[in-house]
Formats: sequence, structure tokens, C-alpha cells
Amino acid sequence: MIWNEREKMQGKIKIGIDVGGTFTHAVAVDAETLTVVAKALLPTTHTASEGVARGVVEVMKKLLHEGNIDVDQVALIAHSTTQATNALLEGDVAAVGIVGLGRGLEAARVRRETRIGDIELASGRFIRTFYRFIDSGKKPESSEILSALRELQGEGAQAIVASESFGVDNPENEEQVIACAREIGLPATAASQISQLYGLKIRTRTAVINASMLPKMLETVNMTEKSVRAAGIQAPLMVMRSDGGIMDIEEMRRRPILTMLSGPAAGVAAALMYARISDGIFIEVGGTSSDISAIRNGRPIVKSARIGNHRLYIRTLDVRTEGIAGGSMPRLRDGQLIDVGPRSAHIAGAQYPAFSNLDKQSLLQVKTVQPLPNDPDDYVQIVDRSDSQVYTLTPTDAANALDWIPVDGYGRGNLTAIFSVLERVADKIGSEPLQLAKNLLQIACSKVIAVVEALCKEYKFDRELLRLVGGGGGASAIVPFTAQQMGLDYVIADNSEVISAIGAALGIIRDSIERTIINPSEKDLLQLRQRAIESVQKMGALPDSIQVTIDVDRQTKRVIATATGASEMRFRELGKEPLQESELQSLAAESLKCEPDAVECVGKTALLTVWNTRKIKRRLWGLLHQESNPLRVLDSEGIIRLQLSNADVWQSTAQESQKIILKAIDLLTAYGDAGALLPDIFILYGRKVVDLGGLVEKKQVLALTEIECRDLNPDEPLVVIAAAR
Repeated sequence: MIWNEREKMQGKIKIGIDVGGTFTHAVAVDAETLTVVAKALLPTTHTASEGVARGVVEVMKKLLHEGNIDVDQVALIAHSTTQATNALLEGDVAAVGIVGLGRGLEAARVRRETRIGDIELASGRFIRTFYRFIDSGKKPESSEILSALRELQGEGAQAIVASESFGVDNPENEEQVIACAREIGLPATAASQISQLYGLKIRTRTAVINASMLPKMLETVNMTEKSVRAAGIQAPLMVMRSDGGIMDIEEMRRRPILTMLSGPAAGVAAALMYARISDGIFIEVGGTSSDISAIRNGRPIVKSARIGNHRLYIRTLDVRTEGIAGGSMPRLRDGQLIDVGPRSAHIAGAQYPAFSNLDKQSLLQVKTVQPLPNDPDDYVQIVDRSDSQVYTLTPTDAANALDWIPVDGYGRGNLTAIFSVLERVADKIGSEPLQLAKNLLQIACSKVIAVVEALCKEYKFDRELLRLVGGGGGASAIVPFTAQQMGLDYVIADNSEVISAIGAALGIIRDSIERTIINPSEKDLLQLRQRAIESVQKMGALPDSIQVTIDVDRQTKRVIATATGASEMRFRELGKEPLQESELQSLAAESLKCEPDAVECVGKTALLTVWNTRKIKRRLWGLLHQESNPLRVLDSEGIIRLQLSNADVWQSTAQESQKIILKAIDLLTAYGDAGALLPDIFILYGRKVVDLGGLVEKKQVLALTEIECRDLNPDEPLVVIAAAR
């Protein structure tokens, strides 16, 4: 895309880079309109002396050149990385020295819980640890700390962890150890910097895993930053986090552990920010595997991370990876198609017929092979007459044959070549070509369906609100057929082949602060909320863009404050013009699956509208009926920001918000053996949708409502939505 000079001067570009296992993709996105203005890709530079950092810089330079983009147009660069995950999988980690700190009667317990030994990452791969204990009953002297650190260094420690029993309340001693470690050139982590949760052993273990990555990750991040600055780009350099947000490069230097699973997280960020999904299952399909994750009420579902059998105190997206994708190879045994995958055509060195020029006369024979040692020996391979090219059959080919991929869609291929292979393989097993294609997709997609069904059951999704969202280069090969088999709606995201790079470019700055609080007071919640706000502001989020959700878990006594914010403000969510109310009504009706005249606008803010309809479900031959009021919240450009299957709505003002919320709580609170169960409550004002559904007590809801509304004009239009749980 070539811009004229006037457009060039006005443009603000965000660059997103996704470092994948095979390719490093880069995109340039217009920050105003969210349109993709340029794309580039290069093979990932795993074997370069600079590692993946070299590929990041090279693909960025290629993108700037091919997109005719000046360096002063770039507002932000963000990239995902597989380095943290790969380091743990491959055991490419540093040995860690642990300094445990404790006093008095606590000392014995501290020694026991901070001396954690070697940590097994995978079979035969460990993080080695060495240990020293320092009595913190009196203020430790720097000389004592330095002596312990030098002993650890002499034993082989390349990074340091400091962990004290109540370091989350007073990190002074941990910070002193960190300062001493840096004085002698050792990278170091304080356990309280990684997590604010009580649980000394898990906190120490999490800090050790973080520290084990520090030497390698610091080398890479320093090299990347140096190369980006040398290219003349002074824009902020951000890195994708495992929870779907982005963080600045300084935060990565402290907590590289937060980048685990950042590749899949980038795809989910794009589903939220680019495809604008409020409720759905996101399926990112590559050539070898598919990453499957859930989005509810415009928020990704997160969980506590695990490494091997070890639970950690960090939050990651609940991403489930299945070894099936656009390039998965079929398996034949005894004349039957028995399986598809997990081996992919790319890894086996075979071509997709869809992207070849072969014909029936070019083919020699169909045979079964063992692509790699330890693979089964029944994967399908087709050899041409010259014996120089090897092909296979993939879900991409089957989806093309069955016309699931649009003519102009990514992944559309050469049908002549596809049917040449299909006919040859079908002849071998006594089948018809189209039946073979259907059987192949049914086997492949059944694996994805099993994961989607498990997510729906685990997170209690309302299937009427659910749709599948496809991303990745292989999305059209898997997602449409999966949706058809499940009876669900689906959409393939625009620019799906670079969806993760787009997610990195558009990633929201995000951080979560977790504390163990037995009976959290309103003051506790507000303090935690403020800390989360300050954290994302420090990373570059503008104050007016920040939103905070708080979740209180009565069972684990955890309180989690999650803040999100943008690095720059847009007065419109997307580059589209605001829609007329009649257009919004039609979109709401389409989503609610009813006629427009059956939909009513029941609430408004300056930039949001709330639409609902009345539905009646009849049972027992019409003798019983159940009434519900499903609703949709749309922004001014027609994006669904919230959808609920049954909810009550009150149009109000900021001044009246607490009175209305009290009314909603009194009306919809359920009572059971576990006590009162408050409804899920949402507050809408301006462009914001504030989710209070994670709170468990009336006073907590009212305290946070007061904070949200205190800076609003008393007459500011506000909508309260409540849904019984």
C-alpha cells in the first residue's frame, strides 16, 4: 500500500510482530482506523547467533520498507515471543541461587519452604537450585549477604532469588538481597515482585522459574531494543503477556515469566480488540496445531499457570492446544482412514496439493510412511513420477474440495490438484473422493469439538450466545466444518493469517494484582484497585482509558484486581462512522434472532445502547412456559460489548447509581446453603462497561460503584444491568 505525502505525515502506525515456531509475521496497523496497511513475514531465526531477536528486527525493517512507512510514523512496537515457553520446554535455563530469609520461630518453616531443590520442567530437564539461609531477626548486613551470594555463585548459580516469609508485606530485606546481587553482576528476582499472594513455597518456586529465564531473556530483550533503536525507532517497545495484555520492555526485564504462552495470547487479544468478540470460543489454527480459548463478557478466561506438575503464582489465558490444524496428515491402516495428525505436512517435508500445480498424470503412488522417528508408520504420502516431490492430504485440501473455503478466502487452493490426490487416495481405500474429504474433516474436527465442548461445560457457556471465531492461516480448514457439526455460528477474522501479529499491535496494557485477604474490606479493595491502576499507568496506559475489574474468591481467600488501559486514546472505538439508531436496532435483532420491531432500546449512555426482547420457551406441550429477557449492549459502531441471556435493566444517572444497584441486589440475590449469591452487575456510562460480577458482598459492590461514579457529572446518563446467577 503506497500513501501520498499528506497521508504519510498524518499516519500513526502500530507494529505487531508474532514470533512463531516456523514464521515471524509482522503487521502495520493504522491506530485510528485499525486497518492493516502492510504485512511481512520471514522464517523465524531460531539458529541465528542473535536468536529470535534477529528475526524480529529483520521482519520489522522489511515491513517498514514494503509498507513505505517512515520511522517517525511508528507509535508503538509490540511482539509476542515463544522464547520463555521454549526455554522451559527445552531446559535452556540458568541455575538459580535461593536466599531464604526468616526469623525466630518462623525460621525452621522458612528453611523448609524456600529450600525447594531442583525443579523438574519436563522429563530429564530441570532447573538446578542452590540454597543459603540468612537470619533476618536483625537487619542483615550487606557483607553477610554478599558472602552468601558469592558462595552461591561459586557453586554455579547464574541468577538469584530472595524470598522471605512475609516479604509481600515488607519487601525491604528481599530488595536488599537483590541490590547486593546486582552489585556483583547477578540478575535477581524478589519473590514479592512476582506475586503478592501468601504461600511461601509456591511464591518461591514461581520466582525461581522467573529467575532461571533472566540471563537468556535479558540478552534477547537488550539485543532487540538496541536493534530497534539503531533503526531510528524511538516508539515504546512492548511485549505480549500470557494473560492477553502487553507490558513494556522494562517490566519484561523484571518478570519474563509473564511472557509464557504469549503467542496464543496475542491471537486472543486480536479476537477481543480486532474481531471484537464479546462471547465466543476463539480457535487459532496454524499448520501443525490449534490453540483454543474462551472469551466471556468481553474478557478472556484466565487461570493459574502450571509448569510440569508445579502450580505457579502467575495468571495465563486458559489456552488449550490440540495437535490438529490445516496441515495435519491423515493415517491409513488396513484400507481405512483411522486418524488425522498430529504430524503435519510441513514437519514431514510434504506439500499441500492445494498449493501445487500437480495433476493426475504427475502422480505415481500412494503409500504410508513414518515421517520422523517414533512416529507411526501409517501416515499418507503421495510421490510424483519424477520422485522429486512428495505430497500428502490435509484438512486444507479436504475443506477446499467440500467448498468450505471461500473463493477469495485465505487457504483457497488448486482444485484440480486437490481432486487428483483425493481420487488417488480414495481409489486405494475403496472410497469416493468427496466422502474421503468429509471423513477426513470429521476425524480432524472431532478433536477440536471435544475441546470446545469441554470449555462450554467447564465455564457454563450459554450456547445461544456462543459462536466460534477462527484465526490463523488454517482457520478456514477447521472452523467452518466444526461450527456446522456443532450447530453454532462462526466467523473467520479478517486478516486471519496474521491475527496474532495484529493482536500484539493492538494489545491492551494489562496487569493483575493478587493478594491473600481473609475478609477483604472496602478499603482493601480500593487499595488493590489503585495499585492495579498505578501499575498500568506506569507502563504507559492513559488514565482515562483504564478500567478495573475485581474478583473475590471466598474459597481461596484471593482478591484479584485486573486493570487494562490503552497507550493512546481514540475518540471512536474503530474507524467507522457512528450508526443510526435504526441500524443499531437491526444489528441487535440479528444477534437476538428476532425481527427488528421485536427489539426495544431500554437504556442509553453517550456511546452505548442497550437492546432487549422478550422470549418465551414452552415445555410439556405448551402447558409450562418460561419467560426471559435477553439483551445486547452495542457501541455506536454496532459492536456488541455485552450480551446476556436474561437480565434486568435500569436507566439512571450517576447520582442515583447506588440506589438502583441496591434495588437490583435486593431483587435478584439468591440464597442457598453457601449464603447470599449476588447477581452479576454491570454499570454502563460513556463508552465504559464496568463489570462488578466478581464481587461477593453488597458493601463491596457499593464501594466500587462510588469510586467509578465519583468523578462523573451527577446527571451523567448511566445504565445498571443485573443478571441473576
